[in-house]
Amino acid sequence: MSRDTNDGAANRCFVFDTTLRDGEQAPGFSMTTRDKLVMAKALADLGVDVMEAGFAAASPGDAEAVRQIASEIEGPTLCSLARAHERDIDIAARALEPAARSRIHIFLGTSPTHREAKLNMSQGQVLDAITETIAHARGAFEEVEFSAEDALRTERDFLVEAFEAAAAAGACVLNVPDTVGFTTPEEIFALYRHLQETVTRPEGVIFSAHCHDDLGMAVANTLSAVRAGARQVEVAVNGIGERAGNCSLEEAVMALATRRDVYGVETGIDTTRLYGTSRLLARVTHNPVPRNKAIVGRNAFAHEAGIHQHGMLADRNTYEIMNPEDVGQPSTSLVLGKHSGKHALADRAKRLGFEPDAAALQDAFTAFKAMADECREVTDQQIIDLFKGAGSAPAAPWTVRRVELRFAEAARTDSFARIELLHSERGRVTDVGVGGGPLDAAFDAVQSIVGVAATVAELDITHNAEEDDGAVLADIALDIDGHRFTGRARGRDVVPTVVEAYVVALNRALPTGAAPRRAEAA
Repeated sequence: MSRDTNDGAANRCFVFDTTLRDGEQAPGFSMTTRDKLVMAKALADLGVDVMEAGFAAASPGDAEAVRQIASEIEGPTLCSLARAHERDIDIAARALEPAARSRIHIFLGTSPTHREAKLNMSQGQVLDAITETIAHARGAFEEVEFSAEDALRTERDFLVEAFEAAAAAGACVLNVPDTVGFTTPEEIFALYRHLQETVTRPEGVIFSAHCHDDLGMAVANTLSAVRAGARQVEVAVNGIGERAGNCSLEEAVMALATRRDVYGVETGIDTTRLYGTSRLLARVTHNPVPRNKAIVGRNAFAHEAGIHQHGMLADRNTYEIMNPEDVGQPSTSLVLGKHSGKHALADRAKRLGFEPDAAALQDAFTAFKAMADECREVTDQQIIDLFKGAGSAPAAPWTVRRVELRFAEAARTDSFARIELLHSERGRVTDVGVGGGPLDAAFDAVQSIVGVAATVAELDITHNAEEDDGAVLADIALDIDGHRFTGRARGRDVVPTVVEAYVVALNRALPTGAAPRRAEAA
């Protein structure tokens, strides 16, 4: 499928991804060149039409990253941001030389605030700069996009003049950025309708939407722009970007797909890759995806409330408007917790091979509620224990007695941990572990003592300095031979509390026989 922005039908909406530029420049989300290459490959596989690889003139490192991406990535049009300066444009042209198809994204402030406070330019000077820089760029790039920075706070008549000047000079995409996340869906709809009807431009020149989330309306504003005629959306994976972020790629794309009856457009995104791309960005930037994040959060297709679970068991359409498989999520999850009802517990028991009568189900349900209050989420193995043991769980064989740490003194040295556990039959057992950090070292020592290979799937640490008793709460989930086991602990210090939760989870695994010996897993 061609990704040329000028060859699409009226119902084609192009996806311009700025994860590697606007997203990456946000505090806490910076990426190395290697990180950017990893993400760029994932974005190309996802099917974005345009990939803004960076701001080449910002630094030599950014220029090199743009060049490497242009050298190695195929599929999307590759783009660099540039100020309305010839020097910026020339640096971007050199960085994008290897690209099969390139775009320059030139921006210049048009609002009174930007003209007067930042640029010290008159309206006439702004129009001249637009014309001159786009003309300079035309010979070096297949495509030129112009952004009227702070467009939503620009006088309408002048905004029309600016876009007409850009289109006449050769821009094929006219971007209307809500730079400070100021507008509302009604306002932006009206503005795009006005621009569509008023701006004189060659055939094929399209409008684009770039919305920030300062008031939490970036996705809603972007969708309103599409409904009013915009045919490119500028988005970032997980909504990352300056301040409160950009329009979220996964949310905008799935809204367009799920409500095509309203928006009437389609994208070229492979939606089954959304979840994986989101998780990859979280790993690369070390910023976890919030559980309640739309589309890609853990809770997006998870249900705990009893009423919701009952409805889902009857017909998934009662509470889900999308299939998790459509976005690459593993599956719908009926999470058994304190809000779950007896119907959900009975269904899970049946799936696990139990057919309890009414009395046994009631006994198990009573024990289940007590367990859920303690550990938040009840695993399948805990459910099995409930029905096998009529609500009683086997005594935990291991408890933590001592945790001693020695931190790494340099980047190339390991941390050490000496762990002492107490076993109900074997007594005290001590071992030493090593790892890249204190937690890795402690886990290594515990695995050596218990003899079980486990992978940490999730770890949540909460600290409340106002609590007098147990300021640290650790929740952990371990993956052991394809089974998941959870543990929770409360304490004063982070590492010992996490180790305690780790051992609690291991204790839940040991009675099942599912846990592999450490040597077997190596």
